[in-house]
Amino acid sequence: CTPIAGGLPLLSLPTEHQHVRYNPLRDDWVLVSAHRVKRPWQGQLEKPPPEDVPRWDLKNPLCPGATRANGEVNPKYEGTFVFPNDFPALQPDAPEPGDNDHPLFRAASARGVCKVMCFHPWSDLTLPLMSLPEIRAVIDAWAELATELGASYPWVQIFENKGAVMGCSNPHPHCQVWASSFLPNEASLEDRSQRQHLSQHGVPMLLEYAEQEACRKERLVVDNADWLVVVPYWATWPYETLLLPRRHVCRLQDLSDSERDSLASIMQRLLIKYDNLFEVSFPYSMGWHGAPTGSYLEEDCRHWQLHAHYYPPLLRSATVRKFMVGYEMLAQAQRDLTPEQAAERLRSLPEAHYKKRAE
Repeated sequence: CTPIAGGLPLLSLPTEHQHVRYNPLRDDWVLVSAHRVKRPWQGQLEKPPPEDVPRWDLKNPLCPGATRANGEVNPKYEGTFVFPNDFPALQPDAPEPGDNDHPLFRAASARGVCKVMCFHPWSDLTLPLMSLPEIRAVIDAWAELATELGASYPWVQIFENKGAVMGCSNPHPHCQVWASSFLPNEASLEDRSQRQHLSQHGVPMLLEYAEQEACRKERLVVDNADWLVVVPYWATWPYETLLLPRRHVCRLQDLSDSERDSLASIMQRLLIKYDNLFEVSFPYSMGWHGAPTGSYLEEDCRHWQLHAHYYPPLLRSATVRKFMVGYEMLAQAQRDLTPEQAAERLRSLPEAHYKKRAE
């Protein structure tokens, strides 16, 4: 975008009427129907997350010193703690599927490793309430796992499901890391779209996108010297955000020390805003996407740009969520407020956590 007197030119988009927006990262579209957010709600109400999570509970299998389902006892860890998932979706040894007898009935091998990483020994301390050094330790552990597993596997998916509404079965702050012998669907989509963009435009898609959003500002939530967080132009979930580096970085393990420090800071700022939105421990699914690893480490992956997706389900309050059903399942994604409206609301929130403001 080109600066003009009095500000920057903004794309003229309706805020009260429906329209569709293109997602170049997934090569699909989202229907924006901002007027629908005004409709009365008589649907399901979610229960707010419990506020009385015990700091340490010997019955909680993620706590230091606790016994897990497989009988192993956790060490009395004081920082991050990584261990093999006791119920892995992927295992390193699996038999090959039988030969396909028809093109409509195809199968392929799937092998991998699943790990769990606890962020902190305390069960009641989520990421936005952790200190910057503690968040930096999480980032370093992510990078170590990405390097370790990426030496053998083409895809290492780091993801966090936070909150029972997102299917999280344990309130202890933790994430999962699944390494697979194949590129999953989302990774394949993003690989193809980013490769095509670099070929056609000569610049990585998300590097160009970050520069545009930093210039336009209407979807910017928080930023610093190395990172920015936006509600993406094509966002599907109500308060979805995209975390992007300002320089070209292919993989999490490629970040410098200073970039990891500034990443810890911007993550904390974003997650505090999320919690402050409805004054609740904000649920979401998040995950890192970067260039494939394994055999891809020897290939040209300049089309990739490291990024993290945050997909929170809450729409109007701590108890009203967005459901992906009906039209979303059978036609295409649809949202009930514009990304610009969501970004403005997040941007205006304080960066002091609501629990600490009362202290």
